[in-house]
Amino acid sequence: MAAGHGGGKADEPGPHPVKEQLPGVDFCVASSPPWPEAIILGFQHYLVMLGTTVIIPTLVVPLMGGGDVQKAEVINTTLFVAGINTLLQTLFGTRLPVVIGSSYAFIIPTISVALSGRYNNIIDPYKRFEATMRYTQGALIISSFFTCIIGFFGFWRIFARFLSPLAAVPLVILTGLGLYERGFPKVAQCIETGLPALIILVFLSQYVPHMLKSKFGIFERFAVLFSVAIVWVYAEILTAAGAYDHRSPKTQLSCRTDRSGLLSAAPWIKVPYPFQWGTPYFEAGDAFAMMAAAFVAIIESTGTYIAATRFGSATHIPPSILSRGIGWLGIGILLDGLFGTASGSTASVENAGLLGLTRVGSRRVIQISAGFMLFFSVLGKFGALLASIPLPIMAALYCVLFAYVASAGLGFLQFCNLNSFRSKFILGFSIFMGISVPQYFNEYLLISGYGPVHTHASWFNNIIQVIFSSPATVAIIVAFFLDCTHSYGHSSIRHDSGRHWWEKFRYFDSEIRSEEFYSLPFNLNKFFPSF
Repeated sequence: MAAGHGGGKADEPGPHPVKEQLPGVDFCVASSPPWPEAIILGFQHYLVMLGTTVIIPTLVVPLMGGGDVQKAEVINTTLFVAGINTLLQTLFGTRLPVVIGSSYAFIIPTISVALSGRYNNIIDPYKRFEATMRYTQGALIISSFFTCIIGFFGFWRIFARFLSPLAAVPLVILTGLGLYERGFPKVAQCIETGLPALIILVFLSQYVPHMLKSKFGIFERFAVLFSVAIVWVYAEILTAAGAYDHRSPKTQLSCRTDRSGLLSAAPWIKVPYPFQWGTPYFEAGDAFAMMAAAFVAIIESTGTYIAATRFGSATHIPPSILSRGIGWLGIGILLDGLFGTASGSTASVENAGLLGLTRVGSRRVIQISAGFMLFFSVLGKFGALLASIPLPIMAALYCVLFAYVASAGLGFLQFCNLNSFRSKFILGFSIFMGISVPQYFNEYLLISGYGPVHTHASWFNNIIQVIFSSPATVAIIVAFFLDCTHSYGHSSIRHDSGRHWWEKFRYFDSEIRSEEFYSLPFNLNKFFPSF
């Protein structure tokens, strides 16, 4: 009986073992697939980042007074700067496989600048566009100094050393889930192309590999390319057949493949350059609002960096490396201001999700994608052709890719004690508030035309609106505060929050694996050591 009872105990299921590095990744940060495959994967990352690159100029450029020509120029400029910033981040920043692209956080300050009454005496739309762009550039330049100071002076390192896995869970989850409005609501704007794209992507990436049992992983690695190609051709056929000829203008804009106006407006060859719109103008109120957007970009980039460490099968990012990455993000925002992209930069959430979908977390692949950004930004017509992919198709990709980033956040629960009521409260409350508070602010803005805070100082209104419209920002503010103050000093808190798992990564030199993933190239660590 005792032997039988002992055998029964041995057969009882136990918890899954904790993994500091995500298993099952085919290529980690420091490794790379063969060159032909790496080039195709790099092009796929370029394709994924196009959605946000097109969406933001499409929203803000008309409000600034620009037409299709200016929109095409801003998109090409954004692509060019994104290529430079991605190379800088992967070489000298965090060195993680992250794409640096446009941030939605900067839309509110940019629209505020565009709708300012200071342009009432400017009749010519192009001159109004130039003036608006120059004020936006000035605000971005000032906000970049704020980000550089936070990063390079080590302030973000202090924050990161107090960040536990428990507080990181809401941050990373809402870095992905907080963008839910960019997912199925945009798919539904043209359901006849968006829904097929979503179904095909899920089928090719999740079901076909198991059905065919291919050891090369062709379908799971290139599912995005296959899905976009199939549905784009389908959308072209629907457009050519006249399926949308008698539909509403809004439906035609979302569904047709010939309504973006980019292909005819884009130049064949043009190299973006600094101050191409003129010398920047500086306004204090605009700069403060942009600083708030830069703060949100720092928060959301932090969530994306942490997700990228998992999908790149790297160890947890040391605080000094995270702070260095934020500093280089500030350099990226500075370049946005110098070149005139009408928006600041952040780490691309969708590209971090693509790391998980493909199981390829290679740094080299991301650097190749930066090469595609630079190439297609200069050859404007070719870039415009790809940028004219209907946005509901891109939104279908986001439904999967944002979900992958959210799942990376869920993965950090393995480090926490989920039987602790303190942990349950912090997780549940911070995630709930991270969804609920931005929903209130966004609904109020949509109904009233202004935010809940409506003082005579528009810059202050914008600061509050920008910060509390970001789910990830609200979630980390709540989670970080509660984790650092709730039951502080209790003996079990350190283990319940999972701090003991990340203790070894608190300093760069305390874990030998950190050097493999995060050390600077060309032996630069001798001159710029990480602490």
